[in-house]
Amino acid sequence: MNPIPGEFDFKPCVIIPVFNHPHKITGLVKRLRDYSLPVILVDDGSEASCAQLLDKIATEQTQVTLLRLAQNAGKGTAVCQGLELASREGFTHALQVDADGQHDLDDVPQFLARAQQNPGAVISGWRSYEAMPPSRRSGRKLTDFWVCVNTCSRSIKDSMCGYRFYPLAPTMRLLARKKIGARMDFDTDILVRLYWQGLAVENIPTKILYQDDMPSHFDIIKDNVRISWMHTRLFFGMLPRIPALVQRNFLKRRPS
Repeated sequence: MNPIPGEFDFKPCVIIPVFNHPHKITGLVKRLRDYSLPVILVDDGSEASCAQLLDKIATEQTQVTLLRLAQNAGKGTAVCQGLELASREGFTHALQVDADGQHDLDDVPQFLARAQQNPGAVISGWRSYEAMPPSRRSGRKLTDFWVCVNTCSRSIKDSMCGYRFYPLAPTMRLLARKKIGARMDFDTDILVRLYWQGLAVENIPTKILYQDDMPSHFDIIKDNVRISWMHTRLFFGMLPRIPALVQRNFLKRRPS
C-alpha cells in the first residue's frame, strides 16, 4: 500500500473490544494478522478464563497489543480507550471489529482500499435489512430514521454497525472535547458526531454472520433507555446545526 501524504498518512490497525467473548477471538486475531494488520485487544473487564486467553494471544501472536480495563466499562469506553492507544502508538486509522465473529473479514481488503482512497472519511459497514433477524430490524429502522433527522441527510446508511474504519486524527479531536456513549449507544453517537464535525461517511455493504450460540451483552431495558436518551441529546444538538447541515447537503447534491 502506498502511503497518503499529509495528516492522513496510512498506518492502520485493528481495535477489538472484548468482554467475555473467548469463543472466536483466537481465530479472529489470526485472520486479521493474515492481512498484516496490527491488532489492539481491549479487555473490557472479562472473566478470568477469557482474560487468560487474551494474555495467551498477546504473548504468542506478533503485533498484538493487549489493553486491559480494570472493570467492565462498556463497549464504547473500550473502543475509545483503544482508539486513544492507537493514536499514541502512531497509527493513523483504526478498523473496529467486534469480538463475536459476526463481521465478515473477507470485506477487510475492501475497507482498506476505501480508507486509502478516502483517508479523511469514516468507512462504515452497511448491513442489509433482509439479512437481519426480524427482532433486530425494528430497532435498526427506528435508529436509521433518527439518524436521518439528526444529520438532515441520508448519508449514514447504518449507524449501528460496529464494523468501521476511523481516521484517528479527527476522531481524537472529537474525543478530546466530547464524551461519547459508553455502551451500546456508542456506535451511533460517535458516527453522527463525526458527521457533524464535517467528516464524510462512506458506506460499504457487508454481511453479518448472525450466530445464535454467541452471547449477547445487550440489556433490553437499560440499553434501550441509553439509546433513546442518545437520540434525544443528538436531536437537540442537531437543532442549532440545521443551517450548516442543510447547506452541506445542498452543496453535495448541486451539480459541479
